[in-house]
Amino acid sequence: MQISSPLSDTDLANAWAQLHDQAHNGQPLEPHSNRLAFADPEFMFRRETRGIRMQLELLKPDLAQIERGIEHTIVVYGSARFVDAEQAQQQLAEARASGDTQRMALAERAVRNAQRYEAARSFARIVATEGMKQAPTERFYICTGGGPGIMEAANRGAHDAGAPNIGLNIGLPHEQHGNPYITSDLSFKFHYFALRKMHFMMRAKALVAFPGGFGTMDELFEVLTLVQTRKSKPVPVILFGREFWKRLLNLDLLIEEGTISAQDLNLFRYTDEPAEAWALIQQYYNRGWDPVVR
Repeated sequence: MQISSPLSDTDLANAWAQLHDQAHNGQPLEPHSNRLAFADPEFMFRRETRGIRMQLELLKPDLAQIERGIEHTIVVYGSARFVDAEQAQQQLAEARASGDTQRMALAERAVRNAQRYEAARSFARIVATEGMKQAPTERFYICTGGGPGIMEAANRGAHDAGAPNIGLNIGLPHEQHGNPYITSDLSFKFHYFALRKMHFMMRAKALVAFPGGFGTMDELFEVLTLVQTRKSKPVPVILFGREFWKRLLNLDLLIEEGTISAQDLNLFRYTDEPAEAWALIQQYYNRGWDPVVR
């Protein structure tokens, strides 16, 4: 990481060595009052220093992406629970061998959902392949929440194309762990959801939402609200899986009840094809979306 001036101060070196000893050798820290403030974990994790921690979570990923020349991302959301086609078929074979009807039903569902995993992987591969033809500061980079499922699929698709890709992971008690396809120096871990959400939007030039659960709904409506209220620059929002989203979202009801306007339906488009999702994003930036037909 480039810095404005070298960190040669003896106190800084000693502070780092002290933390290293504590972490790796079980050495005790100096008494509280004798620690440098930034080298005092107990101080840094106080309630009163929360603002500092939030600043650091904002700054660290930003600096890393600046140094990489990353200016534009396409953010992919979706369920953390889907697996790829190979794993799904293996689950189905094992379920059939067991004779357990409930297990077979779940495995058959996994096979259906694996199609969505493979579609996310294909979409990301298209984006990454096209992006590699552009200068680093002009290309679109795939960015995900860094976890398994659809997130893994999108990172994997970019990885397939040999393109750098980003994962914005977060510490959770279950489901969330960094997938192996994220570019190593672009794999970030967050504690604060709010800061993670900011990073999703800071460089986003498009959002593609695959079927998912509460987390996907949360992120999707966050983006739609920011764009609707002009708190964020408009970006194309693609809902992948027309049948899923139309079954889930009765937006006509919101129009009928006057809670949104009919024009708000122009904030997004549906698609079922990876190539069409990429074409819609290109269309948006080349000439604007064609009039919506539903």
